[in-house]
Amino acid sequence: MNEKIEGDPIHEIEKEKVLKIYETMLKIRLFESREEKLKVTEQDGAAHSYKNEEAIATGVCAALNEDDYITSTHRGHGHLIAKGGDMKKMMGELYGKVTGYSRGKGGSMHIADFGLGILGANGIVSGGIPISVGAGYSIKLRGTKQVVATFFGDGAMNQGGFHEAANLANAYMLPVIFVCEVNHWQCGVRYEQVYRENILDDLSVRAKAYGMPGFKVDGNDVIDVYQTTKKAVQNARDGKGPSLLACYTYRIGTHFIGDIDIRPPEEVKYWEQFDPIPRIEKRLMDENIMSGADIEEYKDRVSTMVEEAVEFGRKSPLPNPEIAVEGVYVNWP
Repeated sequence: MNEKIEGDPIHEIEKEKVLKIYETMLKIRLFESREEKLKVTEQDGAAHSYKNEEAIATGVCAALNEDDYITSTHRGHGHLIAKGGDMKKMMGELYGKVTGYSRGKGGSMHIADFGLGILGANGIVSGGIPISVGAGYSIKLRGTKQVVATFFGDGAMNQGGFHEAANLANAYMLPVIFVCEVNHWQCGVRYEQVYRENILDDLSVRAKAYGMPGFKVDGNDVIDVYQTTKKAVQNARDGKGPSLLACYTYRIGTHFIGDIDIRPPEEVKYWEQFDPIPRIEKRLMDENIMSGADIEEYKDRVSTMVEEAVEFGRKSPLPNPEIAVEGVYVNWP
């Protein structure tokens, strides 16, 4: 039941797809790097950075269609961008402006774009997982070929919501891809403290208990994530039910932007060598897909896009007080 996808060489993926994957990873990295500075100087509210985990959201969403669904987490900026979200509207929301995704009322952890299949970020650990199964059930009832990918951390896998959702998804053979982002820290708790040693190296073994395929994935290798997700997506579209991906990565920053770092400095330094951005850049150059000059051009262009989003957020108007109750109450006929 536990499988490892070796995947095709990067040059066997369409060049346009590979370049899009790289650009998406850059968007997430540069957006989050800029956001870290803005939170210190000019923005209120909490935000959780997705830096160093870009390969997971990018690889998974690259294997989805536009009408497929995702559910997100409190660390959801990367998921939004990878699914095609608007960085300007995201930055508007982070500034609390009316041009934001939630008209300035939701902040970082409550972003949704139903038009892109983004069913919402969620400030509750494991809160998005049951929602994804509901979406999967709707897909089955409607008889479409859509799938839904649900992102969550290794802490959420120990929540009852995951167990119930995983069991129901396989009982009804729903097209759900469970994507566990194993980043080793659950807020301030190391995952070694809440998992037995015999499964630490491969949390995908839990898939066996639900009768679904499980895949251990190098979560810092975007091509490995993409190839494995393609396999899981095809199984789901073919009516073969859900899959579990355990994507091993590392949260390079603190739990939230501005938090005190309680992790051993040597551990953070160790994981920096597996940064997914330099890894994909080296691979692109080794395969003669991009040159160093091409990479710099991409970085300059994406940096400009991020700065445009920042200026959009800064200059957008604040919401009027009267919109506070809009979207809260149902207007009955």
